[in-house]
This record gives sequence, C-alpha cells and structure tokens, in this order.
Amino acid sequence: MAITASLVKELRDRTGSGMMECKKALVETNGDIDAAIENMRKSGQAKAAKKAGRIAAEGIIVIKFSDDGKQAAMVEVNCETDFVAKDENFTSFANAVAERALDGSAASVEE
Repeated sequence: MAITASLVKELRDRTGSGMMECKKALVETNGDIDAAIENMRKSGQAKAAKKAGRIAAEGIIVIKFSDDGKQAAMVEVNCETDFVAKDENFTSFANAVAERALDGSAASVEE
C-alpha cells in the first residue's frame, strides 16, 4: 500500500508524533494505522525503559522565603545535563515550584 501524506497526517493527529516517525511506522505496517500506533506504543515503551536507568545528576536547588521571614520552602529539581540546568525555562520552572510550595496551596508533596 502506498503511504500518502493524508495517511501520515492522520497518524500524526492521532499520536502527536513526528512526521518521519509516523511515516516509518506506516511503512513498517504496510499502511495499517492501528498496527502503526501499536508499534509506536511498544517502541515508546522500549525508549522509556532505556531512559529509566539514566541518572539526573544535574539541577538546581531553589530556596524561597515568605515576606515576613517565618516560612521557607526549598526544592531540588534535577535534570540530566548542565545545559538544561542553566536554561531560563528550567530555572523559571524550579522557581515556580518553590513559590507554589511556599504559598501553601499544595496540600502534599505530590501536588
């Protein structure tokens, strides 16, 4: 079966995966979208298993104090590389987590 652009688009819409990954999955399954989704799911699990053993040894620790100085929150957010740890988005995220912990709106650590 010929792999058309509309078939690739449909698979992308259903999975949110990249165009080339979708095309590859469709080629492997001879254009069967459901089989392609299943193969992509299994492939994703394999990729996740490979990454599970990696250590996130980089990161930052953020400490926030309340205005009256009576409360404080300290959070550690880890990542795999120092490049990410120094990224503005990463530091903004870590600061937002510390602010949320300090404002008391989180009832538990999981929140």
